[in-house]
Amino acid sequence: MPLAQPITLDRGSPIPLYFQVAQQIEAAIEAGDVKPGETISSEFELAEQLGVSRPTIRQAIQQLVIKGYVVRRRGIGTVVIHRRIRRPASTSSFFDALVLTGRTPRTKVLSLTEKAADADVAERLQIDAGAPVLVLSRIRFADDEPIAHMTNHIPVSILGELPTKSQLESESLYSIIRARGIELDYADQGISARTATPKEANLLQAPRGSTLLTMVRTAFDTTGRAIELGQHVYLADRYSFEMILPIR
Repeated sequence: MPLAQPITLDRGSPIPLYFQVAQQIEAAIEAGDVKPGETISSEFELAEQLGVSRPTIRQAIQQLVIKGYVVRRRGIGTVVIHRRIRRPASTSSFFDALVLTGRTPRTKVLSLTEKAADADVAERLQIDAGAPVLVLSRIRFADDEPIAHMTNHIPVSILGELPTKSQLESESLYSIIRARGIELDYADQGISARTATPKEANLLQAPRGSTLLTMVRTAFDTTGRAIELGQHVYLADRYSFEMILPIR
C-alpha cells in the first residue's frame, strides 16, 4: 500500500538515496502509517514514483529487512512485521526492558496457585521436593501485542505475604520480590528455540508452528539463595536477546 506521506528525496545531499528512502519508510512504520501485516509498494512502483533505479530501492528495502521492520514474501511482496524487542541478556526484568525500549507493558495473570514443588523445580530452586511454591502463569503484552508466556516458581517461604493478582498485573515480579527486602544478585540462564505448541500459539495469537525463543532462568540473591525459577517463551519474530561477549 502507498505511504500516507510521500517520500521526498534530496538529491544534493551526501546521504545516499537508498538510505533516505529507508529512513522515511521506517519513520512511516514507526508512526503506524503502515501496520504489521500490510505491504508497502513494490520495488518497481517505488522506483517509478521516486525516479530512482530498482537496485536503489532494493538496497533500501534490504536495510529495513536487516533492522527487522519488513520481510520479503514470495507472491505477496514486502510485508511490515512486528518490531522485534531487543533485550540485553541481563538480570533486568522483562517489564523493565519493555519500558526502556519505549513499549507499554501490560500483564494478564492466567493463574496464581500454590503447589508442591516437583523434583525438577525443587532441584533448580535448591529446596526439598514437595516444598510449597507459588506458581504464576502470565501473558506479557507490549503495546497490546502478546509477546511472551511466562511461568514462574517462587518458594513460598521467602515471600511472606503472597502477591495479589492486581499487584502482578501492575508491577514487575522483581520489583515485588525486592519489596520483600530481597536483594537479587545474579541468574543462571539458558536460551534455546523450538516450535510453539497449539496452546502456546493460541495464547500468543500466533500462527501454529511459530518459532519460539525459550528461556529458563534461576535467579539468586546476594547470599546465593535461589529465589525464583522463570520458564518463559517469546515469539522469535518479535523478540531477541542481545549480549556483548569478551574475545579471549
